[in-house]
Amino acid sequence: MNEKALRILLEAVQNGTVDTKEAVEKIKGLPYEDIGFAKVDYHRHLRQGVPEVVYCEGKTPEQICEILKKLVQNTDSNILATRATAQIYAEVRQVLPQAEYRELGRIIVIRQGEQKNIGRLLVVSAGTSDIPVAEEAASTAEILGNNVERLFDVGVAGVHRLLYYKNMLHEARVIIVAAGMEGALPSVVGGLVDKPVIAVPTSVGYGASFNGLAALLGMLNSCASGVAVVNIDNGFGAGYIASQINHLGGEDC
Repeated sequence: MNEKALRILLEAVQNGTVDTKEAVEKIKGLPYEDIGFAKVDYHRHLRQGVPEVVYCEGKTPEQICEILKKLVQNTDSNILATRATAQIYAEVRQVLPQAEYRELGRIIVIRQGEQKNIGRLLVVSAGTSDIPVAEEAASTAEILGNNVERLFDVGVAGVHRLLYYKNMLHEARVIIVAAGMEGALPSVVGGLVDKPVIAVPTSVGYGASFNGLAALLGMLNSCASGVAVVNIDNGFGAGYIASQINHLGGEDC
């Protein structure tokens, strides 16, 4: 049981609103709660350092609201819901008015308690059309406790734009690069720095880009060392992995 849930339960026992037998039954049901359509994982923060993240696509607004309410009641840390539409956010705000919406990255954020951001994480996009995926990565990393900088529209069609910001590249602890079309930018960045580069292929491009498959294959075949690849349009995954790498280095950067 996480600290918040345990504290609430102990207070309820002390106040007499919950008897000892009921408290034991509640503890036995952990580390997750079965609410019918979902099994909400309350121990993920203890295992991974981050609460369960809600993926909104394919879920009804009612399901999303119920899952988020359960997480708020049992979690002390910031809560994320990804791939959320403005309509879903409007529904969530009806029950959780403290929720924020980052429209460009399609992320709902519920902030809880103080957060200390550490390190320096850089998110790069090849083109303006790649920004939504890059912003999903940047917002995810910020909410997970990282100092995040953004460098957008510096693709290989005008590589001099990237080279102008070499200091930003070298000062970052981890770099995320989102690119569509042929997906060449992560290889260029990887050849310039001694930092981990997380490549995110996007579905941006004309017909033969095959909705990001061309970029994915290009990144998987990168000749630059130190380049890892996540799935097409998976900005969240890139932000999450980058956060884990950044936190391994501690607070100093």
